[in-house]
Amino acid sequence: MERSPEEQVHLLCRKTAEVITPEELLAKLRRAGRTGRPLKVKLGMDPTAPDLHLGHTVVLQKLREFQAMGHEVIFLIGDFTGMIGDPSGRSETRRLLGEAEVQRNAETYKRQIFKILDPARTRVDFNSRWMKAMSAQRLIELAARQTVAKMLTRDDFAARYASGQAIGIHEFLYPLIQGYDSVALEADVELGGTDQTFNLLVGRDLQRAFGQEPQVIMTMPILEGLDGAQKMSKSLGNYIGIDEAPGEVFGKIMSMPDSLLLRYYELTTPLSAAETEEVRRGLADGSLHPREAKARLGKILVGLYHSSRKADEAAAEFDRVFRDKEYPSDVPQYVPLPELIEDGRAGLVALLAAAGACPSRSEARRLIRQGGVTVDGVTIKEEGYRLPVDREHVVQVGKRRFLRVIPPAARGGEKST
Repeated sequence: MERSPEEQVHLLCRKTAEVITPEELLAKLRRAGRTGRPLKVKLGMDPTAPDLHLGHTVVLQKLREFQAMGHEVIFLIGDFTGMIGDPSGRSETRRLLGEAEVQRNAETYKRQIFKILDPARTRVDFNSRWMKAMSAQRLIELAARQTVAKMLTRDDFAARYASGQAIGIHEFLYPLIQGYDSVALEADVELGGTDQTFNLLVGRDLQRAFGQEPQVIMTMPILEGLDGAQKMSKSLGNYIGIDEAPGEVFGKIMSMPDSLLLRYYELTTPLSAAETEEVRRGLADGSLHPREAKARLGKILVGLYHSSRKADEAAAEFDRVFRDKEYPSDVPQYVPLPELIEDGRAGLVALLAAAGACPSRSEARRLIRQGGVTVDGVTIKEEGYRLPVDREHVVQVGKRRFLRVIPPAARGGEKST
């Protein structure tokens, strides 16, 4: 059923942090209804990391709502801006990315966004299409439309300037180029996180300067990571990737702090306001146990990005391992390399790093010191522990990583892969 412009505004403004302005959005929707021309709704995302995580889905779900109402979504991959790096929220200058790295990440984004967006109603574009063709003269003319004083009103730039931290000239170009993207695309609406407000406002300013009607800005809340403190980020290790294995997604949800439950239900699921309120009441009055709420959330998210069958399997496997205290059915096997073995034993620290169960030896030592490593169910707290390799062992690292260590003799001395 076709919704009126007033109904669209009401629904689209749900779960947002700020809309600049709802009145402008209503006027644009009314005009779209009269003319039959859908709105152009833009989201720009720099491919600075190889995977999308749940934090990205907050704004992607809002784009899906626009699509459901018949509007055109432009998913803009910032392959040009990605080489600069967005300075928003940064306390130091970002590392410049190479073109090859940006292009690899961009291909991953193109695949993963369609776990959420409708391919038939999505236009994927790249801002290198117009930025690589821009002459130095045009870039200087663009830079002349902003002042250093205005750039320094940004909290992150202001803080860095006040503390004597370096600010690269190229970082001032970032919001200008992001803003110019809206000019190039003639965007009606631009979405982003609350940390993007300054950049989005530059887009409005530039559209006015180029004789266009300014875009409506819609900012979405920033999703906290699994640590419950900082925003979700792969570099901080507090993320849930939408392309991660079903069991990994489910396990991370089950281990999250209870305090994040309602936030995740509201921002990462397609549940209605009434359904989310029902979860809130259940947690408040004790009729819904946090563990049950996490399991329900885990199944919703695995179902969204994999399938309902995979969600059921992930839940059953989690219960088998953590409730029934059994080992997972798909524990990876590892045959210790000959160079790790001395007198029939392998150092546990070196083994965990070589097998990929820990990213480094220092991380393996830290986990052992903290009691986070067990061998055949026994907690190991000695960093110098040497594992006998004449028989099979099951090693558990943290809550969800398992490793089955196979004696070399059992595989004819074969090296692990």
